[in-house]
Amino acid sequence: MGNQNKIVKSEPATTRLDSEHTEVGSVFVSNYPPYSFWSKEAVSDAMTAMESPSVPGAQLGLYLHIPFCRKRCKFCYFRVYTDKNSSEIETYLDALAREVEIYSTLPAIEDRPLSFVYFGGGTPSYISAKHLKALVGRLKKAVPWDGADEIAFECEPGTLTRTKLEAIREIGVTRLSLGVENLNDEILAENGRAHLSKEVYRVMPWIESLNFDQVNIDLIAGMVGETWESWRETVKRTIDLNPDSITVYQMELPFNATYSQDILGGKALPVANWKTKREWHNYAFEQFEMAGYGNSSAYTMVRKDKPGRFVYRNAVWQGSDMMGTGVASFSHLNGTHYQNATGWKDYIGSLEADRLPLSRAFVTTSSERLTREMILQLKLGRIETAYFRDKFNTDIVDEFGSIYKKLQDEGMLTFDKDAIELTRKGLLQVDGLLPEFYALNYRNARYT
Repeated sequence: MGNQNKIVKSEPATTRLDSEHTEVGSVFVSNYPPYSFWSKEAVSDAMTAMESPSVPGAQLGLYLHIPFCRKRCKFCYFRVYTDKNSSEIETYLDALAREVEIYSTLPAIEDRPLSFVYFGGGTPSYISAKHLKALVGRLKKAVPWDGADEIAFECEPGTLTRTKLEAIREIGVTRLSLGVENLNDEILAENGRAHLSKEVYRVMPWIESLNFDQVNIDLIAGMVGETWESWRETVKRTIDLNPDSITVYQMELPFNATYSQDILGGKALPVANWKTKREWHNYAFEQFEMAGYGNSSAYTMVRKDKPGRFVYRNAVWQGSDMMGTGVASFSHLNGTHYQNATGWKDYIGSLEADRLPLSRAFVTTSSERLTREMILQLKLGRIETAYFRDKFNTDIVDEFGSIYKKLQDEGMLTFDKDAIELTRKGLLQVDGLLPEFYALNYRNARYT
């Protein structure tokens, strides 16, 4: 999951995942300070950041938002479209390429090598092989990526053919992520997923034959209709598929999701509470461990005999520069965050006029950058204090000691002068812990 293009209202940023019920509101923390503090007035600061030289040695990545899907999942909160025809898709991809071409001429970007490229969605695998090859051909002329450490690509199983997978491999994709979510067809249908489990089994032999460097499977714990029996079966069948990594998310109910609107309208839905979702998540991790996987983050387990790389994830969590391209996407450049226009017409119109489609921005302080990196890296399960001392000249144990002590007393983590390490209990609810570290002016605020 890219978590690059969500546009939702959210509950206050102090939410803890300990309530009896799964209430409507986002809990996944993907950035800091909260998006609700970003403003249109700061867009000029984003332009200044682009016109300034880059920080020597800073990594640069490219995120490409492909916002098309066969269906909209009932829990989805991303900017996606299910009603665009081939001509409209071509118009969008032309605008996306133009956006990257504009970026390539800016002082902060020009002639910098890309460390990673991430095709996120929506569903990148929705577009045709012909469209994909044409898009990539144009993009590579603007920002070559033959030397990039990782090219990641998100897929929905039902959109894949052998020919399309060959095209995905041909453009240099190293990490393929398959949005399986569940392997029970009734649960998939209830939650609005477009694919069925048989499509997963149809495509896996093709994927294996193409020798991608890393193949990831995404699962969601707590989809509507889930039971202990169905979850155990999904976990078992996922292990049998033998992916290189497995990522498990706990289902949220952001305000703009179909399920959320149903609940707010008074409809009763059998949504598992956070305690149950954590138990399912924990069970999956225990089973994956017994099958030879080890922890890579709060969400991801990797095969111990093939550890893999997560260049995009690590770069984002370490504050690297990133061009977030496409409708509603987020970027980070020279210490400034900014977001693209969230509507189709505004996004397309800006690029047809040769303007970057910026909608809001935020200039961070050194203290805010420290907090952002620290809370995002806590999702890894362990952080070293020396990293922050070397980069920010700050001892995070001194700076946040009282919060770490409180969380230690709650059994969420342990810490000493050298490192902070989350317990399994803390790791399973890490997103609910992170707002504890927010500056006072950002607490109890809308997150997005």
